[in-house]
Amino acid sequence: MAYTELAQQNPLRVLNMSKGSQMGLVMARAGSGKTALLVQIALDAILRGKRVIHVSVGQGIDKTKAWYDDILQLILQDHSVDRPHELIDMVGRHRMIMTFLASSFSRARLEERLNDLVLQDIFRPNCLIVDGLDFASTDREALEDLKNLLEAMNLQAWFSATHHRQDPRVSPRGVPAPCHEVDDLFDTVILLDSQADASIELQIINNSGEAAVVGKELRLDPTTMMVKER
Repeated sequence: MAYTELAQQNPLRVLNMSKGSQMGLVMARAGSGKTALLVQIALDAILRGKRVIHVSVGQGIDKTKAWYDDILQLILQDHSVDRPHELIDMVGRHRMIMTFLASSFSRARLEERLNDLVLQDIFRPNCLIVDGLDFASTDREALEDLKNLLEAMNLQAWFSATHHRQDPRVSPRGVPAPCHEVDDLFDTVILLDSQADASIELQIINNSGEAAVVGKELRLDPTTMMVKER
């Protein structure tokens, strides 16, 4: 199977992240699959010929890399891929993992490191994953600053945010705290909602700036954390 075929079979095709500098948001309670979904979004971008930088805030490189290794192996188990070792090598070449301490992440620090990579022709990304940013302590101005950077560099980006059951605040669109007052900054918003059968439903609130169209339901398999069609 060619990489393009593999990408076309991905259930995440329902996400319209194929144009320009857009921002996506994945929200869930702690331990409910945010990183697993972000890694699958990143791998989908790579299979479509993009280069991805995965920014892990407050988490080490080894743990993040292990997510990629595990999910890529599950993809190879589920699909007949020609020359699987070449696919593994290609993913490694098109992905870079970058870590920040929670206290040191900022637009200025991120821009400095991205510019170093681009100007020295080390790595030129098309997509940015930011996993672990503390939205409860990140104000709107800081997020607007990040959005401006992404637009200037023509980068697509996906963020993760943790919401808590005991916090009832929610935006008119249905986005819970701590992102209820900044949800308009994101073109795509996905909530991960745990179900009675232990699976995790993907609730797509917004899809590239448009209201989500009801169609095939997506979920995370509770055993593998892979996106599946229900």
